[in-house]
Amino acid sequence: MKLTVDASGVFIISATPFTDTGAIDYDSADRLVEFYLDKGVTGMTILGMMGEAPKLSGEDSTAFLSHMLERVSGRVPVIVGVSSPGIDNLAQLSHAAMDRGAAGVMVAPMRGVATEDKHYGYFAQVFDALGPDVPVCYQDFPLSTGVSISASLFNRLVQDFEQLVMLKHEDWPGLNKLTAVRAAASETGARRVSILCGNGGLFLPEEMLRGADGAMTGFAFPEMLVGVVNLCKAGKVDEASDLFDAYLPLIRLEQQPGAGLAIRKEILKRRGALSSAATRRPGPKLTAEDLQDLDRLLARLDTRLKDMPHGS
Repeated sequence: MKLTVDASGVFIISATPFTDTGAIDYDSADRLVEFYLDKGVTGMTILGMMGEAPKLSGEDSTAFLSHMLERVSGRVPVIVGVSSPGIDNLAQLSHAAMDRGAAGVMVAPMRGVATEDKHYGYFAQVFDALGPDVPVCYQDFPLSTGVSISASLFNRLVQDFEQLVMLKHEDWPGLNKLTAVRAAASETGARRVSILCGNGGLFLPEEMLRGADGAMTGFAFPEMLVGVVNLCKAGKVDEASDLFDAYLPLIRLEQQPGAGLAIRKEILKRRGALSSAATRRPGPKLTAEDLQDLDRLLARLDTRLKDMPHGS
C-alpha cells in the first residue's frame, strides 16, 4: 500500500501517547489507532512534529513506528515522519519504516538552508539516499523549519524526482502557493501530486477550494476534518463551511504556539483515546484557567452540533 499521487482524504497526524512519567504508552497507542479509524480517516501519519518526534530517541522512534504499523495492520496507509539533520539517520529510519509496512515517509527541509539551489541539492541527496522505491511527502512548514520554498522550486523537485508524490501544505500565507503549484500542473503539463493541508485544519475549506486533496493534521476531532473534506468533494461547500465553523473556536484554541499540543492531548484524553494528556519534557502544561476555557468551548460545541445535520 505505497503512497501515490492519488492520495486524498484525511491522513491524521497521530499524537504520541506518553504516561505521566514520560514513557511511551502503548495501550493508549492501540486505543488511539482505533479511535482514528472509527472517525473515518483515510490514513495516518506518525512521528510528525506534533507527534513529538524530536523528543524520541532512535530506539523509541523505531519501536513506536513498529507498534503502530502492526496495530494498523494495513487497514489504512501510514506515513512516517523521518526528518533529521543527518541524511544517513533519515535514510535508516525511512527504510526501517518501509520494511515494516509504511506507505511512505515525510521529510521537512533542513534548517539553515539559505538558498533555493542549496535546498534543491539537499533534497537531491535525500532522494538518492532513500532510493526510488520510497515515496516521499514534502513537509512545507516554514513557520517551524524557518525554510521557505517557492512554488516553482517545488514543481522542479516534482519533475525531477518521481518518488516525490505529496505536498504537506502549511505555509502562512499559503493559499496562493497552493494555487501556483496546481496551475503548473494544468498549464505546463507538470506532474500532479497529492496536496494535503496542515495547520490544524485552520484554512481547510479555502484550501479545498484551491485544489487540495484533503488534510494532514492532528485536530482532536478527526470527524470534522473527514466531514469537511467529503462535503467539499461533493460540491457542498456551504455545508462544509457550516460544519467547519462549528469547530472553529476549538481549532483556534488548539493552534496556539506553545500550548496547542497540550490542548489537543487533553481533548483526546477526554474523548477516551488517551489515558494521559502528558507531553514529553520539555512540553506545555495546562493551567486550571486553560481547562475552564476548554470546558466552556466543548460545551458550546455540543450545543451547536445538536442543531447541525452533519455534526455527529
